[in-house]
Amino acid sequence: MNRDQVKGNWNQVKGEVKRRWGKLSDDDLDVIGGEYDKLVGKVQERHGLEREQAKKEVDALYDTL
Repeated sequence: MNRDQVKGNWNQVKGEVKRRWGKLSDDDLDVIGGEYDKLVGKVQERHGLEREQAKKEVDALYDTL
């Protein structure tokens, strides 16, 4: 799925995001709202990753959708 498709299908994608990155709260998911940069930032922040690593992980998720 591309970034626009993920944003449009955010309610369906949220479960997979929560499964992969359990430290993200429901409030985080609401704030992210399917936006790629916000997702990368929250994954980076909550899981203590470097920005590039967070991007790689989010890209890997998008590739599996």
